[in-house]
Amino acid sequence: MTHNPIRPWRNIDRRKSRQIRVGKVLVGGDAPISVQTMTNTLTTDVSATIEQIQRCAIAGADIVRVSTPDEDSTRALRKIVSESPVPIVADIHFHYKRAIEAAEAGAACLRINPGNIGDAKRVAEVVRAARDHGCSIRIGVNAGSLEKHPLEKYGEPCPDAMVESALDHIKLLQDNDFHEFKISCKASDVFLAAAAYQQLAIATDAPIHLGITEAGGLMSGTVKSAIGLGSLLWFGIGDTIRVSLSADPVEEVKVGYEILKSLGLRTRGVQIISCPSCARQGFDVIRTVEALEKRLEHIKTPISLSIIGCVVNGPGEALMTDIGFTGGGAGKGMVYIAGKQDHTLSNDRMIDHIVELVEKKAAEIEAAEKLAAE
Repeated sequence: MTHNPIRPWRNIDRRKSRQIRVGKVLVGGDAPISVQTMTNTLTTDVSATIEQIQRCAIAGADIVRVSTPDEDSTRALRKIVSESPVPIVADIHFHYKRAIEAAEAGAACLRINPGNIGDAKRVAEVVRAARDHGCSIRIGVNAGSLEKHPLEKYGEPCPDAMVESALDHIKLLQDNDFHEFKISCKASDVFLAAAAYQQLAIATDAPIHLGITEAGGLMSGTVKSAIGLGSLLWFGIGDTIRVSLSADPVEEVKVGYEILKSLGLRTRGVQIISCPSCARQGFDVIRTVEALEKRLEHIKTPISLSIIGCVVNGPGEALMTDIGFTGGGAGKGMVYIAGKQDHTLSNDRMIDHIVELVEKKAAEIEAAEKLAAE
């Protein structure tokens, strides 16, 4: 729950869910909303998969999912898990033995559809392996792969069909006295996914994993995910998220954080507030922001930075950011620190100087936090 007594319209009351553990990451309850992605390398290419996981972790991924469609993949998983800086979710397709092998290999979580694993005996074997090896489970319901019964009953993928499927899968785990699970109810259709998740949030107290599946390329998928996930998060639904893009998984992590930052649910790194630029701009806003985004990628401490091309909106935006720069005339502009005018700066020194200011501010915040923790 976020509380803003000065601006109460920014408050979001998160749905109360029970808490589970995915390796070292807590999911649900009052834990921060975690950001997940998935590798797109061949799992059997261990070095490439580990390299991609490490890049995602540097970008801020809390959890990474790895596909394990065959025995060679689950065999490779042991090495991947041992070198991963974040918990690994093993993506299980149909074969229950892959789930058991993944649990034995050290996966922190198994992503399965219990109904696709086989009969009750096989589900029980998977649950036993998960319990024995400290795995949680994600029940993954997808509109594109609903089982036969709900499709026959409802005629097509719809919210009722998806939630009914989800609750049937939950019962399979609960019948085995297993409760360390989270659940997703994904669709590529934003309306369908949002409606299904809203029903699901009422029907269970399990942690919810949000996603708009097969959302598309970097731009179109970002827009769909921002609309779908953003609307659900705004109304307090969601304990962990994955943005599904036909792009580098690192981009999924970045977009996930931008969605959370825009709602004030979780902050990481520099949040740049910038204008679209126009004829009033006193410097090249677009290229400046592009350069700053790249130069400041290494900053993990939450900091707000406003980059505004002119004095129409610049001072007002700077009032609400840690550091600000507003374009002026004669090749220079004004630097703001904590909302107040601090000094003028020539445009040709702007990027280097702003990077220095942000790095200094980050170091100050980190030092203060360290001191407070002692």
